[in-house]
Amino acid sequence: MRIAINGFGRIGRTVLRQILTRPDCADVEVALLNDIAPRDTGAYLFRYDSVYGPYPGEVTFTDGALHAGGRTLPFHAERDLGALPLSDVDVVMDCTGTVKTRAQAARGLEAGARNVLISGPCDEAEETIVLGANEDRLGAARIVSNASCTTNALAPLLRAIHAARPVSHGHMTTIHCYTGSQPTVDAPRGPFARSRAAAVSMVPTTTSATRLVGDVLPGLADRISGAAVRVPTVSVSAVDAVLTFEETAPDDPAEWLRSIAAESDGIIGCTDDPVVSTDMRARTESLVLALPETIAQGPRQLRVFGWYDNEWGFSARMIDMARRMAAPRG
Repeated sequence: MRIAINGFGRIGRTVLRQILTRPDCADVEVALLNDIAPRDTGAYLFRYDSVYGPYPGEVTFTDGALHAGGRTLPFHAERDLGALPLSDVDVVMDCTGTVKTRAQAARGLEAGARNVLISGPCDEAEETIVLGANEDRLGAARIVSNASCTTNALAPLLRAIHAARPVSHGHMTTIHCYTGSQPTVDAPRGPFARSRAAAVSMVPTTTSATRLVGDVLPGLADRISGAAVRVPTVSVSAVDAVLTFEETAPDDPAEWLRSIAAESDGIIGCTDDPVVSTDMRARTESLVLALPETIAQGPRQLRVFGWYDNEWGFSARMIDMARRMAAPRG
């Protein structure tokens, strides 16, 4: 599989780090990188990462290319996706966070890429696909949104739970680390609470996952409400969901959830240990269920808690989704 990475921020760099360090990604060829920020800065931020530590190898930037992992990766600085040389690219991953329309994404196809995978919500994508939830809808779509990190954490779990025991309704709160959309000191950012310093306070806010879960799993549309609290940690987030079943909750909910994780093909993990968020850093699953936190209340209600590395796990799904898009499809 031959990919291009457009946007060398948190997700773009994390995707590349996984491609260069995971043995199962040895067959992934990176045709080029693209970012409008200074490219030597991009190389520096790839080499030294505040979350995942230094890259385990030499990283240099010379002659317009990033050199890492024994590879030479041409590094462009184009604002227009359509200006990139993408004629031999199976999938261009747009990790800029700026592609919001089908016309913007189609510039990648016009430049020669066979597919465009967007690393975030995009209402105008041909499909929004979450692995473990609705990959059967991929079909022949060439412009695909990989949804959000929280949607990737929640939707596969809800699909499996709802298929086994229909859910009447529920509420999810994501306890989310702060991100680059928040200021480091109080500064205008639209919503008043989101304008406060990210590393100082817990910040109540909204999450796109509430809407996206309904898009990805139409059978659960309007059954799951959601909210978010941004917290002063730099990585790893959590999903705290309380679900009410149409009939009864499972007799042994922790073991029931363990079986769901075992059947998820690596999308959902689980742990019996009393872990904290930093223990979950660089986990490739979309969600890791914390089984000791499982609580059954009454005959129909269940509390489920799980961790997700919102950068590393999401980037792993970007690679998996790109493989599906690059493979022959009928």
